[in-house]
Amino acid sequence: MPRQARLDMPGALHHIMVRGLNKTAIFVDAQDRGKFLERLGEGIVAAESSVYAWALMKNHVHILFASGKSGISEVMRKLLTWYAMYFNRRYGRTGHLFENRYKSILCEEDEYLLVLVRYIHLNPVRAGIVRTMEELEKYPWCGHGAVLGALKCGWMDTDYVLAQFGSRKGKAREAYRGFVAEGMGMGRRKELTGGGLIRSLGGWSRVLSMHRRGEQEESDARILGGGDFVGKVLAEAEAKELRQLKFRRLGKKIEDIMEEECAKGKVSVKELKAGGRRAKVSRVRALIAVRGVEELGLTAAEIARNVGIGASSVTRAIAKSEK
Repeated sequence: MPRQARLDMPGALHHIMVRGLNKTAIFVDAQDRGKFLERLGEGIVAAESSVYAWALMKNHVHILFASGKSGISEVMRKLLTWYAMYFNRRYGRTGHLFENRYKSILCEEDEYLLVLVRYIHLNPVRAGIVRTMEELEKYPWCGHGAVLGALKCGWMDTDYVLAQFGSRKGKAREAYRGFVAEGMGMGRRKELTGGGLIRSLGGWSRVLSMHRRGEQEESDARILGGGDFVGKVLAEAEAKELRQLKFRRLGKKIEDIMEEECAKGKVSVKELKAGGRRAKVSRVRALIAVRGVEELGLTAAEIARNVGIGASSVTRAIAKSEK
């Protein structure tokens, strides 16, 4: 069954784009690209996520990503932070490497999965790096060759892509190859690459406000899909936004949630904030983290500053609690 996409929830399909600041090159040689892919693969496996397509260009990256239990944010944060440090250290530079954080379009899988797989894998062709299907199949810096079995990429979910073309792998690969070849002459499609960072517009509240007024920021679209899909995503976002607004108007703070959950769990706030690892403390901490996200819209980093563990541990605690 196709995965149901909802914001950054498990199974949501996202077209992720990462760009160098001011079009700065983010890859100089094969070692840089190899390090990036190695780290990406580790993050995908750890987060139990899936990648269906990817392409590394000189100053930007495309990834078609189905998020795992903890969503995409944690995987991308770790990847980009680590790679920026690696790149700056190797080339003796300082400062930001990437533009903003990353860009993401939430996609309706039934309609756009294969369109995006083809579009992303044809990036080297549109850039003039490779000119034929034969060259593209051997090109090591996009996932096309992996789908066809010409390249090894153990963390990429090539089986899921091929399953869209048939149950027999050999015939499915031929059908996939033909599908990609049909797109060789297609140019850049703005609607497939226009995704932007939600926070760049002030969060979902800003997006929803624009939607209510009938406004759309064409160059910064966040949802790719049919009317029913877009409506459902926006409805879910609005319901969540209204819940959080209700708690904020009541003056609810993370400290209030901590006191409530510690009292119910018979755990002291002092032990919690000191980073206590007892099972009872960990359970209370997970409940606080979930409520902090759902009721107040806090980030993992904001919650971490209050509950005695790091942001990555907060993310894991939320995922474990939801499971």
